[in-house]
Amino acid sequence: MGFVSACTTFQAGSNVESGRLAFSIGNYPTARIYFESAAQIDPNYIYRSDLPGGSVQSYLGRADYASERYPQARQELERALAIDKDDNVTRLYLGLTLARMGDQENGLREIQSAMQGLYDWIMYVQENFRYTHGQFWDINGTIRSAIQADLAMFVSKEIDWPKLFADGEWLGKKIDEEIDEARKNSHIGWQEIMDAI
Repeated sequence: MGFVSACTTFQAGSNVESGRLAFSIGNYPTARIYFESAAQIDPNYIYRSDLPGGSVQSYLGRADYASERYPQARQELERALAIDKDDNVTRLYLGLTLARMGDQENGLREIQSAMQGLYDWIMYVQENFRYTHGQFWDINGTIRSAIQADLAMFVSKEIDWPKLFADGEWLGKKIDEEIDEARKNSHIGWQEIMDAI
């Protein structure tokens, strides 16, 4: 029983990795096929990273959003938030989806909440895990600077929607890239420590 479960989890994880790669290069239909396959294998699959969230439903919603299938994206993203209400990347995509569907008020609220949550999370990880994996998150402050600029736009109440859509989509992809960069740099950092011992 345990072996079958491990194989199922491995296969779902492999499909999510392939989907993430396809998504990162803009091949959203292929990404969705991989995510859908992962969901069929293990509907409870969660992509593990430092960042909270990462359900397969979230990845399906992101692929649907990028393919402009907004009603489907909304459904998957809301399902993902029901699994983990602290998943700020999912919340960001839900906000973008709502705004694209014409619900700018709720979309804006979700986008702002997600951006603030992502900013706070990066600060938390950097402050509380500065000697371990926290030092590898947003090393140059690019993500936090971009978020601060958008948070200032929210305060000004002068919303530049094309810019906000572009910034939100960039942030969603950048966070996913940062997961891989932080993991890679963290591994390199630990390898250097082990080599020095």
